Amino acid sequence: MFRLMLTTAIAALPYAASAQEITVGAANMAPYLDPGRDHSNVGSQFYYNSFDTLIDRDHTKLEPEWVPALATSWELIEPTVMELKLREGVKFHNGDDMTADDVIFSLNRMMQATFPPYVVRAKDRLGNFTHAEKIDDHTIRIHAEREEPLWETLISLQQVMIIPEAYTKALSGDPEVAEDSDYEAFALAPVGTGPYAIESFQPGEKLVWARFDDFWGDRAPLARVNVVQIAETASRVTALKTGEADIITNLAPDQLSLVDSDPNLKTEGSATALFHVMIMNQNHPKLQDPRIRKAMSLAIDRDALNEALWLGKAVVPSSHTMVEMGALHQPDLVTFEYDPERAKALLEEAGYDGFEITYDTAATYYTNGLLAAQAIMEMWAAVGINGKVQVRDKWSGNDPEMMARNWSNPMYFADPFGSFGVMWAPNGPSQSEGRFNTDADYAEKWERFRFSTDVAARKEAYREVMERVKDDPAVLPLYRPFESWGMKQSVNWAPMPGHIPYVLDFRAGSISLADS
Repeated sequence: MFRLMLTTAIAALPYAASAQEITVGAANMAPYLDPGRDHSNVGSQFYYNSFDTLIDRDHTKLEPEWVPALATSWELIEPTVMELKLREGVKFHNGDDMTADDVIFSLNRMMQATFPPYVVRAKDRLGNFTHAEKIDDHTIRIHAEREEPLWETLISLQQVMIIPEAYTKALSGDPEVAEDSDYEAFALAPVGTGPYAIESFQPGEKLVWARFDDFWGDRAPLARVNVVQIAETASRVTALKTGEADIITNLAPDQLSLVDSDPNLKTEGSATALFHVMIMNQNHPKLQDPRIRKAMSLAIDRDALNEALWLGKAVVPSSHTMVEMGALHQPDLVTFEYDPERAKALLEEAGYDGFEITYDTAATYYTNGLLAAQAIMEMWAAVGINGKVQVRDKWSGNDPEMMARNWSNPMYFADPFGSFGVMWAPNGPSQSEGRFNTDADYAEKWERFRFSTDVAARKEAYREVMERVKDDPAVLPLYRPFESWGMKQSVNWAPMPGHIPYVLDFRAGSISLADS
């Protein structure tokens, strides 16, 4: 069976790449490509090559340094109004000129969303923006409801990448009206302004980028990029070794020696700006007592997981914080810790009678996800928790019967709001799916954190939010996984510190081939 799977995967790959063409063997391929609706780890790989935002950042740097993109300049003309000047001469991949109307359409499709997937994304990160308006052919304004401490950060999000209005509206139904069916169709035939056009897309299987010669910026260094899903790690490594792939994604540390020992190959990696987390259902009838969930958390030796699964290369946090958050990084907070004796005492206090606690995981979606789940069951057993792993490839986070499961919590942008907040803010996805509860006290703390323009005030409010999480846990960040990519020696590429996780950035200055 393994030989059949491997043969099938490699057969889908193109022949050896030309001097300006590469093939990427990816662990996963997105089911659709729409930067507005997507916020998955899989999807985040694929947008930066084909789409642009109004404001970009220098991705070679950890600290944000904002640079012009589809806007050449911007200024705050009122505390709640930003004015932006648009770049002239920009073309979409279908040949249309980018206009101010396209920009307004793109922004308002998110800020005044009616398409249900956009509504979700607008709510969890763009809720403070009311609308965008056209001032003239090269000037727009974006309006916020309240004074916004994160203007550039939020205007540079993937979700507000610019798409063509007329093209999108004409995909189905009335070409004068933006309908839900238009957005569904766009996700399968996307068009942007980036250096690579999407030449072909087979959902869940394959994506082909082709250089866009009319790109407004520096010429793309590659003529074509073929991205093919190869789900099994061993199959990806084999494809790299046989020359059928030039880059492969999602290598676990115990696989690195298989690549690095080959003189024709190498690896690049980093601790990803993302947490693998355990989530717990506060509303499951058997888990409503926070002492049981505290025990589930305190029983997990995350340092041991790091050593066993990541060879010590992952980053284990004491709180929900990352160095990428700059001034808001708070490594001194101790929200999560390992204390098996305390876990045992809490279980006894709560009257835990040995009932089974299930832990859901997908088989291959998360690197080392299944292995971590199995190890956690042993750690639970050591304090007296009767745990059971359930392998479920379907998302169960919105299932009221879900007790615990693994998930990932990426840094969608470099701020605690862009990581913890996107998932755990009041009325955010975790609460909306029924497994997390907030109240007026939590909301007050969150409001002070989210909208204060004073960094010290934001830090203190976030500290208070973390205390609430400690007292009534619904999440445990396990670690920032050390994700690696394997590649030929002739490929000069590495993940950049300023990107959100997993981005395959093949723009000018990001990749070069020794033989091109």
